[in-house]
Amino acid sequence: MIFSPQSKVWIYQSNRRFTDQETAEIQNILNDFVEQWTAHGHQLKARAEVFHHYFIVLTVDQEVANATGCSIDSSVRVIKEIESKFGLDLFDRFNMAYKIGDDVHVATKEDFETLISIKKIGLETIVFNNLVQTLEDFEQKWEVPLQDSWHKNIFAEQLNG
Repeated sequence: MIFSPQSKVWIYQSNRRFTDQETAEIQNILNDFVEQWTAHGHQLKARAEVFHHYFIVLTVDQEVANATGCSIDSSVRVIKEIESKFGLDLFDRFNMAYKIGDDVHVATKEDFETLISIKKIGLETIVFNNLVQTLEDFEQKWEVPLQDSWHKNIFAEQLNG
């Protein structure tokens, strides 16, 4: 299924890595949800995927039907159900995700600051910009060097220190 580059994207990042079994179960829950996800009775052209055992990404092609308040609320409910079932935190925006090689790591804001201070994370470190809102931005600007992300402004003191 091909989605418009302007499709709406929502990213939920876990505070910990999903096990392989959890990833499979979460994907099944998401598949069931997307099959019946509607807005004002219209089926949404949508997909939900797990990335890197840490991220749940929902995509809706709004050229087919717009996600509405009620349909967005239903997606948040399913994410909260996943959070509860698996003992996760999927809504803490202060958890920072980054890559070392091909491995994804998540740290609290404070630990991330420390990692920058001790030079374990630098301007070239790949970080995840979970603020992207379109499929095009997700594909081009989700995984970016810290120097090209909003992270650079938040952690400028540590980077320059």
